[in-house]
Amino acid sequence: MRYIFPLVSLLLLIFAPFFGQIELDMSKINNLFSMEHKLFWDLRLPRVVVAFFTGALLALSGLIFQSLFRNPMSTPFTLGVASGATLGTAFAIVFGIASFMALFGFFGALFTIIILFGITSRLKAYETSSLLLIGIALSFFYSAALMILFYISDETQSYEIVRFTMGSLDVVGITQALPIMLAAIFLLLIAIKYKREIKLLLTSYDNAFLKGIEVKRVNTFVLLGVSIAIGVAVSITGPIGFVGLIVPHILKTIYKKSADKLLHVTFFYGGIFLVFCDLVSRNLGTASDVPIGVVTSFLGGPFFIYLLLRRKRV
Repeated sequence: MRYIFPLVSLLLLIFAPFFGQIELDMSKINNLFSMEHKLFWDLRLPRVVVAFFTGALLALSGLIFQSLFRNPMSTPFTLGVASGATLGTAFAIVFGIASFMALFGFFGALFTIIILFGITSRLKAYETSSLLLIGIALSFFYSAALMILFYISDETQSYEIVRFTMGSLDVVGITQALPIMLAAIFLLLIAIKYKREIKLLLTSYDNAFLKGIEVKRVNTFVLLGVSIAIGVAVSITGPIGFVGLIVPHILKTIYKKSADKLLHVTFFYGGIFLVFCDLVSRNLGTASDVPIGVVTSFLGGPFFIYLLLRRKRV
């Protein structure tokens, strides 16, 4: 079993671009003038690349949040960071500055993290569970602001925002996948660089301080990196929930290791998880692809309830 699961995951990643609602004639994939060539190289392969790196980014972000905030329920989605990035991106759409969506998504995520970090610094260790309530409150606030944007937008902008909030991995060409690839690799490098600090912060801020860690500087730098990565991802794919919750918890259960030893594993299987979800969304036999955010929410909602009930029993 130790080698079977990674092998199956690699095979899933390799063969995912070949499956979809339209069957491919394998002999025409390399024919520059065929529909199969454009479908495979311009649509399906970039989509799988975006799915992998988005899933990797979201899963790793969830692991980092759970470590820094010392709360197993913390993810960019449950704490409202993804909602902040969504609001920023929707603002760019409504006011005709869509070319700056990534920038506004980043500022939305950054603004949320600043609020969370400011509140967390005033909480005691046993009060960190309050972060979930804070995240819910922020999400409601952002939803209200999003409704205002809906109200002042035209039909085209409203439709674009609705489709965006459902999450989508639709891209054309590999160049559209590059920002997410770079953001995911950037976040992984930051996590690797600060893995010792992340391990110590997971125990307590006081213990980390006694070990010589500059807690405020490390938190600020790491969370800034997360906000950049989430802002870029959400501005391109829209909010895709629960990946950062499901993947880290499953891997912790399987490997039984601390967060600093699960960085690469979480990155890889987070990508595989979203590729699998995307494969499901593209092969349900519907007239069009089911939005990826709908698929992950169907899986993540019950899983979130399970985690809450499990914590009650502990």
